[in-house]
Parts: sequence; structure tokens; C-alpha cells
Amino acid sequence: MKKFCALLLISLFSLSVSDACTTFFINKNGQMVFGRNYDWVTGNGMVCSNQRGLSKTSDKTKDGETIHWVSKYGSITFNQYGKEFPTGGMNEKGLVVELMWLDGTRYPDADQRPAVGVLQWIQYQLDNCGTVDELIATDNKLRIASKGTTPLHYLVADATGNVATIEFLDGKMKVHKGGDLPFPVLTNDSYASSIEQTKTALTSAGGNSISFSNNSIDRFAKTCDMVKQFQQTAITTPVIDYSFTILEKVAQGSHTKWSIVYDISNKKIYFKTLGYSQVKNVSFSAFDFSCAAVSKAWDMNQSAEGDVAKLFRDFSLDLNSRMVNRSFDESISEFTVSEENRKAHWQYPGSISCLKTSN
Repeated sequence: MKKFCALLLISLFSLSVSDACTTFFINKNGQMVFGRNYDWVTGNGMVCSNQRGLSKTSDKTKDGETIHWVSKYGSITFNQYGKEFPTGGMNEKGLVVELMWLDGTRYPDADQRPAVGVLQWIQYQLDNCGTVDELIATDNKLRIASKGTTPLHYLVADATGNVATIEFLDGKMKVHKGGDLPFPVLTNDSYASSIEQTKTALTSAGGNSISFSNNSIDRFAKTCDMVKQFQQTAITTPVIDYSFTILEKVAQGSHTKWSIVYDISNKKIYFKTLGYSQVKNVSFSAFDFSCAAVSKAWDMNQSAEGDVAKLFRDFSLDLNSRMVNRSFDESISEFTVSEENRKAHWQYPGSISCLKTSN
């Protein structure tokens, strides 16, 4: 069986469940949004703010040296298995990075570049890059570890309207952007394969009504059709509402744990969870991302609606420990992790220090 889109950062386990996750990007009249469904066995998680000016060293992987950096940008991320190891998020420059499962992924073999895990790669990009092109260029500086990592690909977008798929095939980064990206959508097949399998449906009227036996391709085609309709017709539904409609259309029942819409143009994030369907939102303007400020966090699975920024509390290692352990407990049907590795996950933020005060 194929796998869910999700997970993890290092070589702790292997997975074997059905695939899901869907991502897309819309740019209409200069308003840019990025939508994603996150499908997995547990919906446990928290939303975290991340500061600029923090000195960080990556976790040691099985086939490469660590890398050190100082975060340039603040970000808001969605985390399950420890702060600093997000499944996705957006930074204050408007860069969005989100992951999905991709069977057939092969990361680069070990070379002179330092290596990071698949989730820490996301935080590195949000910390250091303001645009899609800057993110792509980091392939010269670091790589995702080739040993013990999960096979993922990524959809990324920025505030200039650039969007790209990032895949690792045959040991090299493969990028689709610009003219090579006719539809800014990604599910759980390679982008090239997705386009090839759906090209007839995508160029014909009523593509949204066509069903495919491949679940990933079915979601890809439906999402492409709905994005195309919104961008090329006079649909008057607000783009945030329409984005949630797309996510509902391709949801996978109880497997869809989170639905997230990033309003890149207005630096605002909307989200809801399986158990708490009210839409919440947070604005970047509500957070202090300076190095001297304390990071904030909020459990995603609570009954609230609208702006929830004031409900966030100071991040702590105790909070991180509870989140990490619960996420691992709720994932036990798919993998087990040693107490030593659990501890390493929740303690990691304790190794980070404020290098300087950022404005």
C-alpha cells in the first residue's frame, strides 16, 4: 500500500498506510493564497511562532555533517513531532513550504554538503529564504539526508507570485516552475506523472467531474480544475472561502486532520482541524518575531473561532514534551520510537540560543 503524505524528519520508522495530502496555489488579481490538506493518523499538533536571530545547528543525520545558521526571518509553523521540525509553514516574507509523500523519491547521495532531515529542511528554508528562487539555490549549500529519511516532495510559493514543486528524483533536485508548471497543484505522484495522467481531463470541459482510480491523480485533477475555474472565470466567492471549498472537495474523510489556507498577500493564516471545524486565523502582525521575544504556541485542537492570536501562550520545553509524546503515542499503529529519540525531539529547542536582538 502507498503511504500518507506526512512525516518525519529522521530515520526513526517506516510507514505503510494509504496516501492523501493535497496542496495548491492561487494568484488572482494579485491576491495570492496557498491551500493544503494534511492527512495522517494523528491530528495532534500546535501552531508555533519562530524568531529571527536564533543560532541553530541541525540534528546529526546518518550520512552527513551538520549545518549551522542564524535565522533571518520569523515564521509561523504547524508542528507535530517537535518545534523546529514543522510539516509546513509561512515566514514573514511570505514564503510558504509544505510537504507531501512521494514514493520513488531518491535524495542525493552523500557528498561534501551538510545533510538535514526532511522536516528540518522546511524550517531551514523558512529561516533563511524570502523567495522560491532563494530556496532552490540552497541546494548548493545543503541536502536532505539520503539515509533513513521519508520520501517527500514539496510545493513552495512566495509573495512575488512565484510557485514551484521541489522533488528529489534519481538523486537530484527536480524543480517545476514558470512554464514548466502549468497547474500549481501537487498531491502524491510526481508532478510530471500527474500532468501526464490528467492532461486530457485538464484540457476538456467538465474536468472536475472526471474520476480516476488513482486517488492521488483524482485529487490532482479535481484541484487543478477548481483552481483553473477560479482564476479564469468570474467566480465571486472570496478566495479564502473558495480555497476551503477546494480542500473540502478533496478531503479524505477522517484521515484529513488539518485544512490550512495561507493568505500570502495579507500575511495571514487560516486553519481548521478534524475535531474543531470552526475556522481560526492568525496574522503575522500579532506576533513579535524579534530574537529577544519569547516564541508562542497554541494547541490546534481547541474550540475557538476567528482570530486566535491572543490565545497563544509562551512556548516551553514542557509543552513541547507533551506534544511530541502524544503525537508519537497516537502514531503507534504506524511506528514506534525509543524514549531516547522522543526526548531528543522535544529537547532540541533547548539547544537554540538568541545570537542577537533583531528589529
